[in-house]
Amino acid sequence: GKHVLHEGGAYYIQEPSAMSVVSLLRPEPGDIICDFCAAPGGKSTQIAGRLLGEGLLISNEISPSRAKILSQNIERMGAANCIVCNEPPDRFASHFPEFFTKILVDAPCSGEGMFRKDETAIREWSAEQVDICQKRQQMILTHADKMLLPGGVLVYSTCTFSTEENEQMIRWFLETHHDYELEDWRDFLPEGCGLAGGVQDFPDMEKALRLWPHKLSGEGHFAARLRKKGTLNRIETNQKKKRTPKKDLALFQDFQENHLHSAKESENRLFLKRLTASSEYQYFGDALYLLPEKAPSLQGIKVLRAGLHLGNRKKNRFEPAHALAMALSPDDAIYCRHCEEETALRYLRGETIPCEQSLRSWSLVCYQGISLGWGKASGGVLKNHYPKGLRIP
Repeated sequence: GKHVLHEGGAYYIQEPSAMSVVSLLRPEPGDIICDFCAAPGGKSTQIAGRLLGEGLLISNEISPSRAKILSQNIERMGAANCIVCNEPPDRFASHFPEFFTKILVDAPCSGEGMFRKDETAIREWSAEQVDICQKRQQMILTHADKMLLPGGVLVYSTCTFSTEENEQMIRWFLETHHDYELEDWRDFLPEGCGLAGGVQDFPDMEKALRLWPHKLSGEGHFAARLRKKGTLNRIETNQKKKRTPKKDLALFQDFQENHLHSAKESENRLFLKRLTASSEYQYFGDALYLLPEKAPSLQGIKVLRAGLHLGNRKKNRFEPAHALAMALSPDDAIYCRHCEEETALRYLRGETIPCEQSLRSWSLVCYQGISLGWGKASGGVLKNHYPKGLRIP
């Protein structure tokens, strides 16, 4: 986690059992997905990677502090088609009725699966806490159902062994929501991967996935894939989105022409093509965002990240955002400063670094083909624009 490539979003460190949940969800390019309890963002970034820049991911987290961490991880990984919200389940669900093709509920739980590695989880456990978690999970699943399109997929997961929060929860949901059926995890995860499912007292739940830490290289986990009956037909929202007048985009377009290659000149053509052709630009104050193509109206809900933050207008100039740098690859930018490791570390600490005299204005700082952020070149010196809150000691 202290390596330069981690800071650049080349990888995300995630517990292996937790990674099986997104594999069970099976995101595909073009899907409209909700990660309902998303912080700190491991599963959201995994979903975003599988979407390949196509479709939409809306990640929600009720805790403001955890939502901020979620947004930072989405930014670090360079995801351009993700919206991050900070709403309680009822308000969030009321804004997106029958909107998503797939929903992930990685529910808050009693955390028994973490006992082996986390003493805090042991100290905080109680029978009362299990009961509290169960009631909260029922509430979350009830609201998740309201947002899922007929024919869509809902994956529920926990990191606990508690049958009250796992098999009993799925049984309760199927008994109270007759338009769902439980799908077999074996149809969606590869054979021979050492997974073990089922609990003896719940033969009707054998299609749900149980991960036992003594049987694989991972912690304890549970997951179930549920299909909502019906035919999946994408329903277009009638909510009108506010368009940004072309005259207000002049500063950004000037930056784009002078600092970014065209889609034809770059290997990362999908993103630059969208950046060039999209009409989904919107200002929030002086901050310009590129909204995901299938984004609905966000009016009335708390949004931390409305797609990709491109930058800010400041008087007669446009200042690019760190998020834009993380979404770009080196071949997208006209000016790049390619660094060795020691120079890259200096940059991440917030120091100025030397550069070629030929570099002009905004330059992308890169290490081993990975973008780290922006610098502003002048006279052979690159002024550091790595965000102060992210700088390493």
